[in-house]
Amino acid sequence: MSKQASPTPVKSRAELEQQLTQDLKNGVGKKIPHESAARHVSGEALYVDDRLEYPNLLHLYARLSEQAHATIVKIDTSPCDEIPGVVCVITAKDVPGKLDIGAVFAGDPLLADGVVEYLGQPILAVAANSLDIARQAANAAIIEYAPLPAVLDVKQALDNKQFVQESHQHKRGDARKALQNAKHRLQGELHVGGQEHFYLETQVSSVMPTEDGGMLVYCSTQHPSEIQKLVASVLDLPMSKVVVDMRRMGGGFGGKETQAAGPACMAAVVANITGQPVKMRLPRIDDMMITGKRHPFYIEYDVGFDDTGRLQGINMQLAGNCGYSADLSGSIVDRAMFHSDNAYYLSDALITGHRCKTNLASNTAFRGFGGPQGMLAIENVMDHIARHLGKDPLEIRKRNFYGKTERNITHYQQTVEENLLDEIISDLEQSSCYAERRTAIKQFNQSSYILKKGIALTPVKFGISFTATFLNQAGALIHIYTDGSIHLNHGGTEMGQGLNTKVAQIVAEEFQVDLERIQITATNTGKVPNTSPTAASSGADLNGKAAQAAARILKQRLSDFAAAHFGVDITEIRFNNNLIQAGEQLISFDDLVQLAYFAQVSLSSSGFYKTPKIFYDRDKASGHPFYYFAYGAACSEVVIDTLTGEYKVLRADILHDVGASLNPAIDIGQVEGGFIQGMGWLTTEELVWNEQGKLMTNSPASYKIPAVADTPLDFRVKLIENRKNPEDTVFHSKAVGEPPLMLSISVWSAIKDAVSSLSGYRIHPLIDAPATPEKVLMGVTALRQQLAAEQES
Repeated sequence: MSKQASPTPVKSRAELEQQLTQDLKNGVGKKIPHESAARHVSGEALYVDDRLEYPNLLHLYARLSEQAHATIVKIDTSPCDEIPGVVCVITAKDVPGKLDIGAVFAGDPLLADGVVEYLGQPILAVAANSLDIARQAANAAIIEYAPLPAVLDVKQALDNKQFVQESHQHKRGDARKALQNAKHRLQGELHVGGQEHFYLETQVSSVMPTEDGGMLVYCSTQHPSEIQKLVASVLDLPMSKVVVDMRRMGGGFGGKETQAAGPACMAAVVANITGQPVKMRLPRIDDMMITGKRHPFYIEYDVGFDDTGRLQGINMQLAGNCGYSADLSGSIVDRAMFHSDNAYYLSDALITGHRCKTNLASNTAFRGFGGPQGMLAIENVMDHIARHLGKDPLEIRKRNFYGKTERNITHYQQTVEENLLDEIISDLEQSSCYAERRTAIKQFNQSSYILKKGIALTPVKFGISFTATFLNQAGALIHIYTDGSIHLNHGGTEMGQGLNTKVAQIVAEEFQVDLERIQITATNTGKVPNTSPTAASSGADLNGKAAQAAARILKQRLSDFAAAHFGVDITEIRFNNNLIQAGEQLISFDDLVQLAYFAQVSLSSSGFYKTPKIFYDRDKASGHPFYYFAYGAACSEVVIDTLTGEYKVLRADILHDVGASLNPAIDIGQVEGGFIQGMGWLTTEELVWNEQGKLMTNSPASYKIPAVADTPLDFRVKLIENRKNPEDTVFHSKAVGEPPLMLSISVWSAIKDAVSSLSGYRIHPLIDAPATPEKVLMGVTALRQQLAAEQES
């Protein structure tokens, strides 16, 4: 016999009144653990590949191009069919609908059609009873090529004017005239490397045909609605026939914003042909070969400044290596241009962004979305000016900061409002003991011949919103059940960043109920339609506001009902800590819901939000593309070995702005993780292709992400306190996903500072990103050679 549940004890009036005066224990602003933390640690969290497999499930494997650019002369799949267990082989001709799966612009065929444009491009796919059989069969296919000229270098593409989209400019004043009249003038170039997303869960989709000719798609994607649209497109179906379900990802970082579409659409085509469920999970090497990365950039700058280091004019060219197709490169290069100022007022400025086409995998979104590359360029300029003038780089940075009432208009004509730069830098400069440590470092370097230390304090000003304006919208759905439990669904996707936890906290705060009664379900295109990707740091901003809107609609219904039921004015209704006060009446949330249900009050509502104020006139290259700016600063200290180029980050101090934090524990985790991921991009994560266009760093054996031992020995992270976002964001919070990544620029600058110490801080070392030990050693060698040449002359 099952044990009967104990009845909930009835509280006295005094106990209810005391409860009413207490704060909600786990609403907004509380340090609540990630809703799946325990399942993550225990291994119980279910991802797409963990779902129970159907008895007739087919596994899909793609054959990849072995040429960077070539005409396909012949495809012979007959050897595939001879292998037992093979069920289906598809090529481009087997796609019943549109072959192109370009996210915004055309140019991304699901399978190569007549020509291949990068080494690693899928040409055919084999479905079999097991992944091993599918792999064996795919490799048995015979493919013959006629090679075509391949462009693998971004500078070559720039020289050839080989672009995936037209170039764009931001212009203010007369930069060329300002440069001619400047007291000092410097030119330079910088190569900025890309970065592999290296999500723990590779690209994966599982597709089940439905009885009405549609598809149910389980996909590890940051953009379920796009997967829905593209699966429908390749199958020539209406979107209403396709449902995409996404409970969680094992990491995304931008790499699953557009490029999850390939496996999903290939699996859908096979499921459509065979009538069987199909799963495609990319092995790590294939994932790294097929998918694009953070855009590498080639940057040229010409800068003029006065004796104090203040900028007088700048001409900067940003050339993004887009790979073979547009993907999201237009918006990514735009954001690099928008952030080529970082925290600094550019007076007379000409910023040009090029979208260069090369025969590599199509590069795509990555945390920061072009912003890091633009910021790195201007921070390099600040360091270069400091070495030229013999000044502390922090002094040059502060000299050029945006002002609060003047010198506060960006080069694209947006006013920098609520500027926290001076406050943050001042606080961090003091708390990190920057001045004292710089003095101590100079003394250390004078007495240490081999080991040299460096320090840098760099700012971050990062614009929050999608640069594609129409994406700044979100929806949510809330049901309240008759037992008082709450079902919550929204258009954002959970990739480990804690979005679901934050949105649940928002709903709990609005209803003033415990978090435990809120059940967040998988992101599902059948519940919330036409969703935007979870990207641009906007997940909580957009989806939190949408959920808040839905909660407030339901709360208003309950309030209106309670006022009428208890015969009190609506102003006498108060929700607090799982109770509702209606005049002199006290009632639990559960009991009010019961009463409302029997009174036939609707207990379900959708919510919608669109970000206000945002616009950008592309023809005029001006507007207000960002709702607000998030600010931060980091001070990093490193030590390098001048004999080997090896280095270690000794200490990092971070002060970051998240407005009124929705969840300080999660936000600090995002700041720490973003900083380390950015540090990897700028130090150890080097992408290398050979002369044939093959990615050689295509596995953990050759591509080095930061490990625990690479974290700073002394790591201090603090959020700015008592700083609400003045804009009407959800509970006046600020986005936190992307901005912290750029804090890591302080590590790159500190490494260069250590190398520059060899010249008495007179020479700006030429060290590209990532500053691997080899590049640091080359920078040391080049600087010593320059010093030797100066002595000889």
